[in-house]
Amino acid sequence: MCGIVGVVGQGPANQEVYDSLLLLQHRGQDSTGIATAEPNGVFHIFKAKGQVREAFRTRDMRALLGNIGLGHVRYATKGTASSEEEAQPFYVNAPYGIVLVHNGNLTNTRELTEELFRNDRRHLNTSSDTELLVNVLANELQQSISGLELDPEQIFQAVSRVHERVEGSYAAIALIAGYGLLAFRDPFGIRPLILGTRKVDPATSPAAHAAGSATGARYEWTVASESLVLENGGFEVVRDVEPGEAVFIDLDGNLHTQQCATKPQLVPCSFEYVYLARPDSIMNGISVYEARLRMGERLADTIAKYTPEGSIDVVMPIPDSSRPAAMQVARKLGIEYREGFYKNRYVGRTFIMPGQAVRKKSVRQKLNAMSSEFKGKNVLLIDDSIVRGTTSREIIQMARDAGALSVTFASAAPPVRFPHVYGINMPSRQELVAHGRTIPEIAKELGCDYLVYQEVADLKAAILEGSPDVEDLDMSCFDGRYITGTVSEEYLAWVEGTQES
Repeated sequence: MCGIVGVVGQGPANQEVYDSLLLLQHRGQDSTGIATAEPNGVFHIFKAKGQVREAFRTRDMRALLGNIGLGHVRYATKGTASSEEEAQPFYVNAPYGIVLVHNGNLTNTRELTEELFRNDRRHLNTSSDTELLVNVLANELQQSISGLELDPEQIFQAVSRVHERVEGSYAAIALIAGYGLLAFRDPFGIRPLILGTRKVDPATSPAAHAAGSATGARYEWTVASESLVLENGGFEVVRDVEPGEAVFIDLDGNLHTQQCATKPQLVPCSFEYVYLARPDSIMNGISVYEARLRMGERLADTIAKYTPEGSIDVVMPIPDSSRPAAMQVARKLGIEYREGFYKNRYVGRTFIMPGQAVRKKSVRQKLNAMSSEFKGKNVLLIDDSIVRGTTSREIIQMARDAGALSVTFASAAPPVRFPHVYGINMPSRQELVAHGRTIPEIAKELGCDYLVYQEVADLKAAILEGSPDVEDLDMSCFDGRYITGTVSEEYLAWVEGTQES
């Protein structure tokens, strides 16, 4: 999981991209990067470890010249989390010069690495699958060029061949030096990508006045991982980029689109709605906030079914992503809703922190249980999901230490029993607390009195109810069904043996 954004504007793009990355910070905290391009094709790139506010200084921003740009916040799923060389964007100098950012995870990296070395004669400098992707795109673009000038049709041909070669999940944005911005999405649309536009009147644009042009309105464009980026920047949401589709915006702001996959099918990642995305975003036509409310509605029925009557005095969320579900659970069960945990806003999201030791230590730094809300009460804690169990175990103990008589723990998502290979750091089955355990065994491992999970069918229904256009979801970490159809047991074993925990 990462956050990506691309901008084609009339004025400087650096601030626009920076502001967008701040809004996407929840999607990755390991590293960040921005690339901009001048009309003459000169790229300016800066990337660094850490979060957006601490990575960029004034001198860095001033050096990012040009009215077209892209940006990235990284949550490591491939490569080394602590390596600055793994930070995006990635750059190749031929053909033309390409800078690319990527959200997702490629599942045929071994085959692609061999092909690039043996057939394409391309060198890779890191273990990042994003570097693989930009080199595959560059090679296919080189093969598509038929003359001196590059046109949208040649770009779309190249993306079509990328789809044929690359497997897994990928939403990508690239700058092509001297030509424009390209965005494309994998044929299943697993990771989100949204297109927006903003009408600009040159008569009110300082850049247009400086150029001596003040006639006719023009359009600025952006593509981003979540709709809140577009809305915050004053862009009108046009639509989601379709699965397999490529979008190219030239330097004059002209939009070109084409479906580049042979059998596209929209199967977005269910975990976006459970945890990853901000609640004020709409992706694939589905409101994240409303989907989480519906998760709570359905979870309430399951809680009532599996917990003794009168065993719960109060309902409390684990802030923040579980709050909508918890509110609906309390409303439907007719039980008082209370906020028992205070959250430290200056500690990152524990799920996306690399390493178990770091996750465990940060839980108590991030959350503090208020004894006045717990003492002498039977509490029901609602969380969005339970993955490794590290956070849940610590939270349950915090509730007991604060004086809770009993702790019932409920997850708005089903048990995570399988690795997630499409862009979320759940690579090892042995890390997953639900793998190979029954629910009573998981409850004992976590230390709660009762444990309730959302049913798989209920989660799917809660999300899909929000959009008639989405017929299926990637729920592989819950049901073991990998939508790309190429994830084998041998591949999962290889991932488990090579991925950082």
